[in-house]
Amino acid sequence: MKIYTKTGDKGETGTLGNKRVLKSSTLIETVGDLDELNSNLGLSRFYVNNSKIKEILIELQKWVFKIGTYIITQDTQRNKYSNLDFNSVLSKIEKIIDEYETNLSPLKNFILPGGSEGAAWLHLTRTICRRAERTMVLLYKEEKDQSLLEPIRLLNRMSDLLFVLARYENFANGVPDTIVQ
Repeated sequence: MKIYTKTGDKGETGTLGNKRVLKSSTLIETVGDLDELNSNLGLSRFYVNNSKIKEILIELQKWVFKIGTYIITQDTQRNKYSNLDFNSVLSKIEKIIDEYETNLSPLKNFILPGGSEGAAWLHLTRTICRRAERTMVLLYKEEKDQSLLEPIRLLNRMSDLLFVLARYENFANGVPDTIVQ
């Protein structure tokens, strides 16, 4: 199979279910944001030092890929292609957040993104996750599709996790949070 199909040469692309949509549609914009998020998770994985965080990032990548598959698939076939249990994943993410937060000092101020190289990449990835969430909210508003609320919740929680992991990466490397005063 060739990588190029030429079916998108006129500004359209296909969904799972063979619906044709403009590449500038909110649906494709959301899928693009998820793709960018996934790529940045992979890049962050390269820069973090903690092997357990690297494993978590691989899981996040798999979940982000499944979210993209979920939203690009027509309603009746979503579970066939994505196979994502949103409640289970949400619980896993919250458990990881709770586990890593126990090692961190409580936040009493805003902090600046950055610190160690790995933490800086995690913070950047968090902002991309937030953008993907915002784009998905636009898609939800346009489509009025209640089934998009679950992936929105999941992206919201993923960005919280990425924030905590960035703080932990700094903590583990002896880099203090930079407080906004």
